[in-house]
Amino acid sequence: MSPLVISIAAFVAVATLVAAVAMMFRGDSDNKIEDRLQMLTGNGARPTKQATQSVLMQPLDAAPDMFEAMLERFGKTKLLFQQADTSITPTQLGIISAALGFVGLLLAAYAGLSILLLPVAALTLAATPLAWLLFKRKRRLKAFGVQLPDALELISRALRAGHSLAAGFDLVQKEMNAPISVEFGRVFEEQNLGIAMEDALEGLTERVPNLDLKFFSTAVILQRTTGGDLAEILDKIGYLVRERFKIYGQVQALTGEGRLSGIVLLALPPVLFLVVFKLNPNYIMMLFNDPMGTKMLIGAIVMQVLGALVIRKIINIRV
Repeated sequence: MSPLVISIAAFVAVATLVAAVAMMFRGDSDNKIEDRLQMLTGNGARPTKQATQSVLMQPLDAAPDMFEAMLERFGKTKLLFQQADTSITPTQLGIISAALGFVGLLLAAYAGLSILLLPVAALTLAATPLAWLLFKRKRRLKAFGVQLPDALELISRALRAGHSLAAGFDLVQKEMNAPISVEFGRVFEEQNLGIAMEDALEGLTERVPNLDLKFFSTAVILQRTTGGDLAEILDKIGYLVRERFKIYGQVQALTGEGRLSGIVLLALPPVLFLVVFKLNPNYIMMLFNDPMGTKMLIGAIVMQVLGALVIRKIINIRV
């Protein structure tokens, strides 16, 4: 039996086994419903702030399965999906990645690629959903940072007009677009449901890892503790954020040549590899068949990674 058929059969068997075990150990939502009812009726022990938020804010049918529980051990996976503002669950993302990996394996086999390149093609397509999720998260956080100065100015004007801080959050929710309207609106709803403003702001800074937002949250907490003119503080924070954006734009313009050179230098070896492989496959296969060629290929990959890190260090200037 050919190695390709064995690889495909093993992949299908493992994927089926994982799916079956995940469905068998899938959590039940009855416990979540009971926890929410006990919390609303006041029965049982008094829950902590984290338990209150986890029970009251999550849907009743959002019971985590074994796959999600396993991912939570390696980090805050749910927070990543919240920051990307997507309705796809970690389990669904895993299934899509596995399906794309299997499709990539079949396409590479159909194209007649070497058996050594089949795992590369499968992993490349399998990593596409994760790359999409990270790109969506980065774009949403960037949009939030751009909207933050206008939101601070809007809250400052609301405070000067005699409104409360909570009314300022509600005004941002009504007058501005997503994603900042969604996040500030969530803070407004949380404090309406009885959560302290300090705790709601702490949850906001956890969901949105933005340095300027942490300044805003710290300023609000200190003002509520010691007093002071919060409107003036928000104006100063908004001014500093706008000035930092100006400096960041200048830095991006000055490092544009270096970023373009890095893209060309990093993309040139893989593109040349594919071109030569298409024109003369036997010439490229020496890198895989010959022991010296394998060492040269590993050395080239290591140097490529080191070059990428060095270029990133040069052009990545924090403002």
